[in-house]
Amino acid sequence: MPPDQTPPHPRLHLHGDFESELLGEDREIIVYIPPGYEQQRERAYPVLYMQDGQNLFDGRTSFLPGRTWQMREQADAAILAGTVEPLVIVGIYNGGDQRLAEYTPERDWQMGGGESDRYGLMLARELMPWVAERYRVRRERASTGMGGSSLGGLVTLYLGLRHAQLFGKLAVLSPSVWWNHKSILSYVSERAPQIGEKPRLWLDVGEREGLRTLENAEQLNRRLAANGWQAGKNLHFERIEGGTHDEASWATRVRPMLEFLFPAAPSALPREQGTTGNLPQGPEFGDT
Repeated sequence: MPPDQTPPHPRLHLHGDFESELLGEDREIIVYIPPGYEQQRERAYPVLYMQDGQNLFDGRTSFLPGRTWQMREQADAAILAGTVEPLVIVGIYNGGDQRLAEYTPERDWQMGGGESDRYGLMLARELMPWVAERYRVRRERASTGMGGSSLGGLVTLYLGLRHAQLFGKLAVLSPSVWWNHKSILSYVSERAPQIGEKPRLWLDVGEREGLRTLENAEQLNRRLAANGWQAGKNLHFERIEGGTHDEASWATRVRPMLEFLFPAAPSALPREQGTTGNLPQGPEFGDT
């Protein structure tokens, strides 16, 4: 691995050796492990799979150089504060020129696309078993989430419903509801799981992302509610004041999103230490 590709933190692991037969190419995967992971070797962790992995942690690989979701810093802060259950986060690098095709469920007559089903099979049949072989992750549906923004939010919602038996938590940020005449709205109605099987779902949109994006997200929220999702229980919809359609804005939403999808047990004690990168002291994190 070239020196300039070394992850910017020791708890970030970059894998360039994930081979996908379904995609017909290798795909880089970056994995965040939480504070205490190496000390608590008998513990298994929930897992969140995120689209656009190059934009999450490392400013050298992000779409806008130097601007990321700050996902490690945000997750560390929430975990150390005791508001989020420690979790593993798997960032899947997008396919560059193939991003639009892989992140869209149906083909648009002008823009193409429509290869999300194959991408979803890659997640289910190749990547998830690959991660489980290398990291101590819990494999049950209730402990498995997926997330993304823009087209990444669209594909997250689509695949989260198509593979509802795998994903119990969905993070849908600034979704591209507009794709193919808003066909995702009909899909929500067609594929909404039964009451007890609905994934816990975070949906948001920035108030400065454009009127159409804002209205589309609100329409999606209404469609989810009409199909049995309940606000405050398994659905959180938020209009982000001043929110924009970029990594800097999504970074501000990471912590509340994690707190809704992966809340720490009520008995968890605050562990904020003032420095998000340091491990707290105590037997819970393996210190003696």
